[in-house]
This record gives sequence, structure tokens and C-alpha cells, in this order.
Amino acid sequence: MSQGYETQPYKLIKDFEVFEIRYYPSVHMVQTESTETSGNNFSKLFQYISGSNESNLKIAMTTPVHMEKKGGKEKMAFVIPSSIKTPPEPQNENVRLIQSKAAYFAALKYSGYTNKAKSDFYTEKLREHINNKGLKILGEAVVLGYNSPYKFFNRLNEIIIEIDY
Repeated sequence: MSQGYETQPYKLIKDFEVFEIRYYPSVHMVQTESTETSGNNFSKLFQYISGSNESNLKIAMTTPVHMEKKGGKEKMAFVIPSSIKTPPEPQNENVRLIQSKAAYFAALKYSGYTNKAKSDFYTEKLREHINNKGLKILGEAVVLGYNSPYKFFNRLNEIIIEIDY
């Protein structure tokens, strides 16, 4: 989808024009967490895919980057390419491998560079749309970023929220 990178797969279940319902299958991910002030999540994950792992394996970048903020903590995760069936263990103790759970999500797209004000605004919009359709929210909002920071035009971001569907 973006810049020639492999994109996390999902199945479109329903398109409501302003938002979508999607089914995301389980995938391997590499994740790190920090406080809002300590940061450096992207660089820790980039080091992992650049070979800072038990196999010294260089791993292709994928999209999207998953970003979550909750209770003063920031989480960031990269999806592992589907060709890697058993991802190597990270060397950095602050980086861990996870397996996402298969689930249904409501998704809302928006453009431009993202920031807290924008993600908060679109999260609230998505929550309103979910509630208006009588759907039950099961999880927290996750921001999905699809573009390199060096891409200036036609940027894609999404908010996804797990729902009961």
C-alpha cells in the first residue's frame, strides 16, 4: 500500500463510507513501550529490524506502524513481514515480540502528519460513529501510520478501535 512496503492484511467487512469495519488476522509484531518523556520507540524498533536481534537478521520495514498512548505510556509496534514465520528474539530488553489477536476493528482514515490533537479528534469521531451504529467498543484507540516522516503529500493515517462484531 505505501512506499512498496508489505502492509498488514485485513478483510473489509463493511464500509459505512465514513468508517469501515475490518477483520484483522493474528500477526507477529515487535513492540516497545516508554513513558511520554523518554520516547525513542521508533529507534528501538528500527534497531531490531536493522539486525539488533539474536540472528542479526535484517528485516524489511512494513506498514502500518501501530502507536498507542495510555496512562502516560506510549507503545509502538511494527508488523513482522509474513515471510518470517519465527521472528528472532530482540537483543534490547525493552523490545519484545508479541502475537496480535485476531479481531474486528472499526477504522477511520485521515491524512497529513498526525499529532495528539489530530488523533484525539479522529478517535472521538470514530467513537461517535461506532456508538451511532450500536456497536460495542472492546479496546483502546490505536493510531496506524503508513508513511515515512519524509513523505510530505498524500499521507495516510488511521484510527482503529476493537469492537464486538
